[in-house]
Amino acid sequence: MQRLCTSIAIFLLMISSVNAQFDPNKVDKKAAQLYSKALELAQGDEFVKSIQVLKDAIKIDPSFEDAYLSIAGMYGQLKVYDSAILYYEKARSIDASYFQDYNLPYSINLAGKGRFEDALHAVDTFLLIPNLNESSVKAGSYRKKTYEFAIDYAKNNAASSYTFAPKNLGDSINTETSEYYPTLTIDGKQLIFTRRVDHMNEDFFGSDLGKDDKWDKAKLLAGNINSNLNEGAQNISLDGKWLVFTGCNFPEGYGSCDLYISYLTPTGWSFPENLGGKINTEGWESAPSLSPDKRDLYFASRRPDGYGGSDIYVCHLLPNGKFGQPENLGPGINTIGDESCPFIHPDNQTLYFTSNGHPGYGDDDLFVTRKGPKGQWSAPKNLGYPINTIEKEGSLVISADGKTAYYASDRSDSKGGLDLYTFEMRNDVRPVKTLWVKGKVFDAKTNNGLPSAVELTNLTTREVVSKVQTDETGNYLITLPIGRDYAFNVNRKGYLFYSENFSFVEKSPDSTYNIDIPLQPLEANASVVLKNIFFDVNKTDLKPESQVELDNLVQLMKDNPTLKIQINGHTDNVGKAADNLKLSNGRAESVVAYITSKGIKEDRLSSKGFGATQPIATNDTEEGKAQNRRTELTVIAK
Repeated sequence: MQRLCTSIAIFLLMISSVNAQFDPNKVDKKAAQLYSKALELAQGDEFVKSIQVLKDAIKIDPSFEDAYLSIAGMYGQLKVYDSAILYYEKARSIDASYFQDYNLPYSINLAGKGRFEDALHAVDTFLLIPNLNESSVKAGSYRKKTYEFAIDYAKNNAASSYTFAPKNLGDSINTETSEYYPTLTIDGKQLIFTRRVDHMNEDFFGSDLGKDDKWDKAKLLAGNINSNLNEGAQNISLDGKWLVFTGCNFPEGYGSCDLYISYLTPTGWSFPENLGGKINTEGWESAPSLSPDKRDLYFASRRPDGYGGSDIYVCHLLPNGKFGQPENLGPGINTIGDESCPFIHPDNQTLYFTSNGHPGYGDDDLFVTRKGPKGQWSAPKNLGYPINTIEKEGSLVISADGKTAYYASDRSDSKGGLDLYTFEMRNDVRPVKTLWVKGKVFDAKTNNGLPSAVELTNLTTREVVSKVQTDETGNYLITLPIGRDYAFNVNRKGYLFYSENFSFVEKSPDSTYNIDIPLQPLEANASVVLKNIFFDVNKTDLKPESQVELDNLVQLMKDNPTLKIQINGHTDNVGKAADNLKLSNGRAESVVAYITSKGIKEDRLSSKGFGATQPIATNDTEEGKAQNRRTELTVIAK
């Protein structure tokens, strides 16, 4: 009997709850006055003050559902999703029927907290409302699609161990105004970004990473790059020598926003140069990103030949030092929506960009695509929640280590507007970790710097990975994505080429390389070690990885038709002297045989083996022995 009475009581309570109705006409007058005051504050974007006034109204009239709904809406505007959800649910508890129309904004705030299944349930409830107008159906259906995407993504991309914890770069970088569009040099020690210095003007600022791994106080970039016009959306080359950027409404511009370039000089950055009519149009060009070798320029454009909205294009550096005709990255990357903010990582194969045309969480999401061996781009992959959210995501850059990312956001701990943050990338969307080699090419006799071509080739595929031209004083920088073995060659007419190799297949050292390269003038008795000639142990057969170096050698002979050379073979001191002499002779002969097979006359070539008689390093260590096992080229006559 007691249980029956209890059940009846619960039933009557439920009936009472269902029958409860919120009547806006019965709101306490004083609470209504406070509500009007709060709305006036909200119209001036004073949401925090408005919320407090509304909370005072609720104290007077605890059943004032419109006040709860308004508080929830303002918390949503402030992106304080927890509080927004709380007040929406309080409003719903007063009168679920009156609340029905608010299931859509309620769902958006649930999604803002990553509660996508709850958001899907809420929007489904919203879409069940009879006789919804067309715009409401469209808005609800759009959100439903994004929530379903988020749920599917979470199921198919489990990353339970990943923690997304953006860290504000602090007072040295961020201010009460907005900072955005970060870009880094290869060593991660120089940061360039855009700051909105007043309501209209944008300028470039820079900061250096100090010894304590903290950023120095950001300063306006020196030189002539900043003006009273709008400069923004910039990208610094990895060597820190070029800055490409977007300039809007410049007097000499082709359209609303054009791409410009500035060069680092001893007195600061040079006056900007418009990149010209091939790249810039009457429309809008923005968000440039240079490849690590500065041979490719990616950017966003609204030119008329696109797929819709803004598309991503690339143009390639021509022999005359100018960029060629832009190429659309195609329908695999670009959609009828907007694609923008491309960033090509130092590995030169991983491209990040924003899009609102590919499936995602709503508005602009961040995506990644990777370039295959034949230059084909993979299907773009959404970076997923919580890197992507229901909000508009902006530019992203990732340091050479492949895991440290930088981006702009207006998170709750922002100093004001957009701030710059850093966070660790999730493993499955990271680029390839990339080391680099830099130094100076110079004449071995005069020590004068030599402008030269520096080339990096994948030894397995024999494809050129990167090709850079040194500056006028011979300085160069070239990137080395790990996981491959590379041939490294430096060429200049009138000199013997230089070669080196980097093996990253089995191991990837954390150090970078500083290699100054003395080039030997092409004259009698000049010699060079051919470091990319490979043989199996105790064998004389050339390994396939040797072809890159051998073909360079053939080209050297073709470019200098009177040149005569000798190929010298050397070994370490392991084994019998007679066996080593025979082995070194056989290896030198194999090199000569390859060169003659490519049409070079035999009378221009000779070979000789020296065994272990001419070491260049100690034979007491494995490293020393490796140096002594070498193939050399010596000029006999020019």
